[in-house]
Amino acid sequence: MTRPSKPALTRRTMLGGAAAAGAGAVLASGSVAAADSGRSHRPLDQAAIDAVAGRLDSDLIALRRDLHEHPETAGQEFRTATVVADRLRAAGLAVTTCVGGNGVVAVLKGARPGRTVAYRADTDAVPPEGIVTGGTKAAHVCGHDIHTTVGVGVAQVLAKLRHRLSGTVVFFFQPGEEALVGARAMIDAGVLERTGAEEIHALHCGPFPVGQFAVTPGSGLPGQDRAVITLTGPDATESAQRLAAEIGGLATVAPPQTPADLERMVADVQTQGGPLARFVVVRARAKEADVEGSAEVQVSYRCWPEERHVEVREEIRRLAKPYAGALVSFPTDPFPAMVCPEEEAKAVARHLRRVLGPGGVTVMHAAFPFNGEDFALFLDRIPGTYTFLGVRAPGAGITSSYPHYGDFDPDERAIGIGVRAMSGWLAARAHS
Repeated sequence: MTRPSKPALTRRTMLGGAAAAGAGAVLASGSVAAADSGRSHRPLDQAAIDAVAGRLDSDLIALRRDLHEHPETAGQEFRTATVVADRLRAAGLAVTTCVGGNGVVAVLKGARPGRTVAYRADTDAVPPEGIVTGGTKAAHVCGHDIHTTVGVGVAQVLAKLRHRLSGTVVFFFQPGEEALVGARAMIDAGVLERTGAEEIHALHCGPFPVGQFAVTPGSGLPGQDRAVITLTGPDATESAQRLAAEIGGLATVAPPQTPADLERMVADVQTQGGPLARFVVVRARAKEADVEGSAEVQVSYRCWPEERHVEVREEIRRLAKPYAGALVSFPTDPFPAMVCPEEEAKAVARHLRRVLGPGGVTVMHAAFPFNGEDFALFLDRIPGTYTFLGVRAPGAGITSSYPHYGDFDPDERAIGIGVRAMSGWLAARAHS
């Protein structure tokens, strides 16, 4: 989950911008032979999945701890990719490495015909500047080590049950999420076309009780836009400071300062029609420009719903207009919001309630305002789901389960829960 200070990327047509680039290089082909026809052909059910997953719990926790001890930031995920690829090859999947950088793609073909569904796990760690409470080195404080471990576990479970699996499950282990570059790189490498994925699914650690999932029908995470306003004249610096304050006043939500603020925000995203149904968050700062006698206001903002980018841009222009000679530019199209299709999100909610019971699922009616996700680019291309995996241990403070905080310390029991739930969900989607 990416914090607001990350760079934007040009993508689909929006506000007059150019459409996203098409697919580039093609993955090397590969397939895994179906299991021997003499083996059982009973439909794959949750009981079988749970039995296999139960035998992997301790090994997967060890894998997560290993990844946690070796965090690698965007573009540096070499060891992580090697560890993942080795595990997937050992499980019998067809594996392609170096996809869109350090991405790994693995294909698992079931013994029966069916659909092709994809699962995405992000692999990079958070750089020091991305840690809310500050840090001196990279760390897995966003849960990507959990996401990667769950993805490996799902692949191992379904591989052991491939003789009862319908369709094909494709795994995308994506680098560079924190820098908002990995999804685009993998898409441009042709992963969707080459694998034929019809839909895509993902989990992300979230500040919900361990054992609970939060589904996101029609919600997701906001995109991000940037502006630069250049001012000139003898009072350019003072003018830039005033304008930055005025633009900052567009914000409707303030960044959380205390654990109580975080608790309130988590409650608000679960409130239908609540205070986060519409929002704008803004960061505006004045700085001296490179040219003598000029200054800049650098702006980054997020809004919900996504269509409000047009409105916010107009407000920024309006505020800048009284300043003589102010030059307003928006260097790129806004990075897209991640909006999860309602139909698929409601379907995963029904599935999870069958597996976990009614208390195992909560619904997010609004987006967390201060984070974004490049999984948005996958959902722009094919339908899918993005579901939050509760990782808050009983009695733990909220910052222990809220991504990007320095004391992020997820309950490792969430790994096995995620593996069981996603194995069943992906098997069901590939079969349907």
